[in-house]
Amino acid sequence: MDWKQAWSSTTNTTTAALDSISPVFVPFAARWDLEADRRNKLRTPEHLKALMATQKEHNAARSTLSTAKSQKLTARAATNNPFAASRRAARVAAKAATRHERDTRAKLKEARVNYPSTLKARAVQAHAVHTVPSVIASALMSTQHVTIWPATTSALLIGANVAGLALGRRKLRVPVDESLSLEERQLMERLDPAYWVEHAPDRGLSGTVTTPPAMEPGGIRCEVRLDGTWTVKTLADKVDSVRALLGARTALRIRITSASRGGWAVLSLATRSAAAGVSSLWTPDRIPADPLMMSLGLDTETGDEVLIPFDERLLVSGASGTGKSWSFRPLMATAHLRGDLLLIDGKGEEANIWEKICRVAVEADEITAAIDDAHAEMTRRKHDMKKRGISVWDGRQLTVPIDEGQVVLAAIARDKDRLQRLIELSSLGRSRGVVLWWATQYPLTDGSAPGVHKLIAPNLLTRFSLRVAGTTQAQVALDDCAHYAPHQIPDGREYRGHGYLKGYGPRMLRTWTLDDAGVRALPKSIWAPGPSATGGQAAPAPLRLVKNATPSGIASNRDKVLGAVQSGSRTAKEVADATGLNKGTVSREIKTLTTSGALVRSADGRLLPGQQAA
Repeated sequence: MDWKQAWSSTTNTTTAALDSISPVFVPFAARWDLEADRRNKLRTPEHLKALMATQKEHNAARSTLSTAKSQKLTARAATNNPFAASRRAARVAAKAATRHERDTRAKLKEARVNYPSTLKARAVQAHAVHTVPSVIASALMSTQHVTIWPATTSALLIGANVAGLALGRRKLRVPVDESLSLEERQLMERLDPAYWVEHAPDRGLSGTVTTPPAMEPGGIRCEVRLDGTWTVKTLADKVDSVRALLGARTALRIRITSASRGGWAVLSLATRSAAAGVSSLWTPDRIPADPLMMSLGLDTETGDEVLIPFDERLLVSGASGTGKSWSFRPLMATAHLRGDLLLIDGKGEEANIWEKICRVAVEADEITAAIDDAHAEMTRRKHDMKKRGISVWDGRQLTVPIDEGQVVLAAIARDKDRLQRLIELSSLGRSRGVVLWWATQYPLTDGSAPGVHKLIAPNLLTRFSLRVAGTTQAQVALDDCAHYAPHQIPDGREYRGHGYLKGYGPRMLRTWTLDDAGVRALPKSIWAPGPSATGGQAAPAPLRLVKNATPSGIASNRDKVLGAVQSGSRTAKEVADATGLNKGTVSREIKTLTTSGALVRSADGRLLPGQQAA
């Protein structure tokens, strides 16, 4: 046996055990030291001088009272007449001496309070009260056999007092990592139970005791014992007092949650991120093996990968500049590689990157056509599922991301039919393999320009929020988990792509990102609607009233649009550039020409003349 190793192991075990029980005795030792310090501060020369003067005066008063009582007895023995002058004088003198003795005794008591004995002397006196009788009892009871339990009990009481003070005053061994920053060292020193108990009352935190802090991948963590009426909620409401006690910077995230046992809370300080050493760049290798899940990002406290349902409707919220579009891209790439993707981009910037990879819709007519096609596909799948007798779609998933939601809603606000189809996509599409994802900078359901429709928002069960503007936006962004406070995420480049996932807990996540080059590297796959549920036959073109022709020599806007397409323009933007017409006019004329059959859209959404398409 290696005795040196055994001794080291025993020493470490003992030290660890003492470290674990020391915080229990810290309040006792702290109260003892406070009382001892109070007594020592009162033991001044002035108070000692006043005590000695009152003792002298009291002794003199006692002597005078004793003399007066003696003279009273002498006068009573000299005559039996109670009204005799000598007896009356003796009684008056005795009463005066009694009052004077009582007054001096009160002054002496006050002087002793002002100049108390030391706490150590008081402890010796208190223990002597039970030690002396217990020793005498042991001696008297040891007639035939030695009886030691009275003395032993007294000795245990003395030992408990000494041990409690020793453990409470013991400096805990807090292992300090060399990699700790100066800020982390200072925070861990202030989280030490001895420092906390001494300074907590100054911040209104009396009745709470910390345990030795530990450094974890996501920062500093320690448990807090809650005495008296303290609860986790009341401590969380005192987070500003905790921050002041620790001297923590304002931007440092402090989280107070329930521990695994009652009467305890967990205090977490996000001084570092567990995701700091992992690249945030998304690659196809990040796609989970489980086809029903997809990777959102990393937990900044634990470093664990966070997965969310792939076939669930999703709401992603985030103010401008929080990295919403870049955080949205890895999810779209996953949907593109696993199934079909139909991107409805209200702003248009993302479509510039994705238009060669998947089908995109930017202009008003493209957006309405995309909604119509997605709704028709959902209806087609419904009939197909009924024909095959299945309840859940078993083919490729069609994912329909909408970014920016506010712009898309504004584009179809007056088109009740399209809005109703969009609502039905959110409520009916999931079981048919048509899943709606919604991204917005303005997570509001009310007002003149909502970011998400009030009938669509309840269907978006998976919710992820980056930093938002305020509490109202946080309520829509995370629903009943708005207390995660996404509006309090610090504003800075280092926090782009950081947010909270509904139901995951108030732990910040760092999402994956995908740059432009990563999007361009994806394989091309343009989604086109399947055969019509009516058997593949196109519906006849509706009859329309033909207005008077434009006077000869003057080309109408419709002719200009048709001529531009015949000349090679394939998107609404290219037509607008070629004709000089505004986008609204171009969209209206394209819609009319498409309905009449003069123009048609290809599978990838590009415009073609009717004859060329045939």
